[in-house]
Amino acid sequence: MMMELFLLCIVASFIQRTTGFGFGIFIMTMLPSLLPSYGEATTLSGLLALTTTLMITLRMYRKVVWSRLWPILLTFILVSSVAVCVLARTDDVLLRRILGVTLLLISFYFFLLGSRIRFRPTRKLQLVAGTLSGLMGGFFGMQGPPAVLYFISSEPDKEHYLAMTSAYFLLGNISMTLMRAGNGFLTSQVAWGYVWGVGGVLVGAWLGAYVFNRLSGKWLRNIVYLYIGISGIITLLEA
Repeated sequence: MMMELFLLCIVASFIQRTTGFGFGIFIMTMLPSLLPSYGEATTLSGLLALTTTLMITLRMYRKVVWSRLWPILLTFILVSSVAVCVLARTDDVLLRRILGVTLLLISFYFFLLGSRIRFRPTRKLQLVAGTLSGLMGGFFGMQGPPAVLYFISSEPDKEHYLAMTSAYFLLGNISMTLMRAGNGFLTSQVAWGYVWGVGGVLVGAWLGAYVFNRLSGKWLRNIVYLYIGISGIITLLEA
């Protein structure tokens, strides 16, 4: 189990560092089979993703524009907190199927029209993105797609995009980890999994930084849209 977790974390951290999201989406394809419960899997995923985004945020914090971050972040924290509490009482098969189809449609739409779409960071749009991200994060441990679609279309360049998404996921994962701990999902198995997985996180982050520095903004957008579609397929296969 531990070696599988180590390798999973390398790939998941590489994806997160390269695209600005995707750690939870990738690692949750296999992590639930390595831990006793789905809730524990989402907790470990959140802790490891927290570590990845902490490293990126510390390096790029000067690019974070807090006035554009707080509205979407606070909305996310509120909604995800409710979703985490509901998770322990929910059969998520139907929800995962809906999520998978939605991700595929979003990916197709943005891949075709992404170059023409620019979001202004309005309060209404921030609340909508934060709500959708909170629901997906609380239920499935994959809060990324709504937030990254918002940030990649509203931030002026790839450095601001990565800084904003990293700070968003860092603070959001801290909130969700506290909520999951309060609901009994932070167990000794999660702690041991973190000890083994954090080494893979460090390796993957180093490799991802190398690739990110060589990506153009256009390529980054296309990779993000493509990976959202892959996420949809993965989610449908798991449902």
